[in-house]
Amino acid sequence: MPTDTSGLGDFDQRIEVLVIPVSDVDRSRDFYVRLGWRLDVTPPWVVQLTPPGSATSVQFGPDLTPATPGSATAFLVVADIVTAREALLAAGVPVTDYFHRTPEGFTPGLDPHRATYSTRATFPDPDNNTWILQEITTRLPGRE
Repeated sequence: MPTDTSGLGDFDQRIEVLVIPVSDVDRSRDFYVRLGWRLDVTPPWVVQLTPPGSATSVQFGPDLTPATPGSATAFLVVADIVTAREALLAAGVPVTDYFHRTPEGFTPGLDPHRATYSTRATFPDPDNNTWILQEITTRLPGRE
């Protein structure tokens, strides 16, 4: 894989906001606030929320994207998936059971070694946009 850092890679580039398609802005705002996400100050035509500890926010609002509500998929990274899943369930969010990656593919349950990047669960927002909850305890080199 090429590792050339010349050209466009020579300046800072950060993903700061993901636009997610929703059908009901108020319902979606209430859902993400219930998850403990910070409601950011924005212009009146957009709602922006930021998960605790995240440098990236989500935005939605009328006519922000032509994407169909429910068509987005994103990762929500946590240090302890058991604690995160229990908190989501306590908030009334339907979260799948744990599953983890093996050489043969995904299999049910927590990774037996709780290896970083391995265990996941998913949950939908009110429009069925999919959030993949992933446990990361140690970052791979270059991802710190």
